[in-house]
Parts: sequence; structure tokens; C-alpha cells
Amino acid sequence: MELKELEVYNLSEKLSDTIWDIVIKWDYFARETIGKQLVRAADSIAANIAEGYGRYHYKENKNFCYFARGSLEETKTWLRKSIRRDLIDQSKHQELFDIIKKLPRLLNSYIKSIGTERRSEITGH
Repeated sequence: MELKELEVYNLSEKLSDTIWDIVIKWDYFARETIGKQLVRAADSIAANIAEGYGRYHYKENKNFCYFARGSLEETKTWLRKSIRRDLIDQSKHQELFDIIKKLPRLLNSYIKSIGTERRSEITGH
């Protein structure tokens, strides 16, 4: 299995791209304060999954997935601030949180699969 076939990776990419599309339209102050932090945190989810996937040892892969899980929590924090500060409308908020609801389960399932014989057979890792 290739990285681009992992649902957790694809969904985290969708989340960060959606966030980018929202933040890029904000005014300068909002982009420079909350926006940059939000985009970096969201981008970091998929980036850490990818970096871990590319590691040769399963323990390193898991470690980067733990970083991704932390970045997901950071993303949720910045999104909540964005909502409270009226930077994201209710429909976009719902769209983002629909994605965010799925990611922890997928990420935890992926973490559990890393290093198991079944995963080794599927991915060659």
C-alpha cells in the first residue's frame, strides 16, 4: 500500500487544503496571527504521517503519527479560536469539524496497525 492510498493521509490533506482556502481570504492581521498557526498545524498532520510512513523502522513511524495526533489537537484549538472570533462561518465550521471527527479514529487505527504482521504483509514495511 502506498501513502496516497491511506484514508487517514488523504483526509488530513483534504482538511489542510480546505483550511488553506479559508485562511488565504482573511485580512492581514487574522492571517498573520491565527491563520499561520492554523495552517501550519493542519499541514503538519499529513506531513507527519508522510514522514513516519517513509521511515524504515515502525517505531519511528508510530512516533511521527503521535506528532500528527498532537497537530490534530492543535488544529482543533486554532479552529475553535477562529470560530469564536468570527473568522469562519458556521457552514465551513461544520465542514471542517465533520472531517476532524473522523481523523482521530482513523489515525489511532493506523497507529495500531503499524508494526503488525498484517500491516507488514500489506505495505511491505
